[in-house]
Amino acid sequence: MNQLWVAIIAIIVAPIIGGFLAGIDRKITARLQGRWGPPIVQPFYDFFKLLGKSRIATSRMQFVWIYGYLVFMIASLVFLVLKLDILLLVFLLGFAGISFVLGGFSSKSPYSHFGANRELLQILSYEPVLLLMALGIYAQNGSFMISEILKPSSEPLLASLWPIFIALLVILTIKLRKSPFDIATSHHAHQELVKGIMTEYSGPYYALIQLTEWYEIVLLLGIIALFWANPLWIGILIALAAFILELFIDNIAARMTAGWMVRFSWAIGLVLCILNIAYLYLMKGV
Repeated sequence: MNQLWVAIIAIIVAPIIGGFLAGIDRKITARLQGRWGPPIVQPFYDFFKLLGKSRIATSRMQFVWIYGYLVFMIASLVFLVLKLDILLLVFLLGFAGISFVLGGFSSKSPYSHFGANRELLQILSYEPVLLLMALGIYAQNGSFMISEILKPSSEPLLASLWPIFIALLVILTIKLRKSPFDIATSHHAHQELVKGIMTEYSGPYYALIQLTEWYEIVLLLGIIALFWANPLWIGILIALAAFILELFIDNIAARMTAGWMVRFSWAIGLVLCILNIAYLYLMKGV
């Protein structure tokens, strides 16, 4: 199939999958808390309801950065589905996070600024791990291209990069903004920052943030699926299992401080990644 059509189909289908995953998240969370919970399609109802609300702007630049957040996230997903450079994908994902932060700083709300500062700490926590993940894949395959991972002759990454996979699960909690690392914003409203970095967003602009998060869920689970790409259906099952695991962690863990988050992600994530990469190079040297 033409790559352009592949990209277009991914851009259309990804938020649909992401919306259903968000609905499953809310349903499982409700059941774990002893509630019935909303229908799985509730995120779509909320999304279209937000699109119909008034456009209220406190700062023009705030919304420019939100569009940047969406565009960079879509670009990252396109890099994944077209099997392009995973290192560039990580950089694009980083640009998306920075755009979100700049959108928070564009508002005069102190809650938004507090949330943006904490979002920066989250980027500081997960971005080095993602970069080392890309370097680990290069150390294993000799290439940053995702197409090399998906070759039928390629060994599953999980066999040799399992420490990096564990590190990736740690930062997945941060990227999905789940407890104990939901410090910049809270999807379940159990923190003191109101909605943190999202405080000043409403109506269609808040809908854009939700849409971007749906893209992000699919992108992150797609990266996890790459660790067992042959056959890919096993990788997809592993990614879904990781998603369910994050939901359980979210409901049994208390929210930690920002400093604790950085120390934890570096102590576990960075150490595992560095040791894994060093081992791969030592084995190749032998």
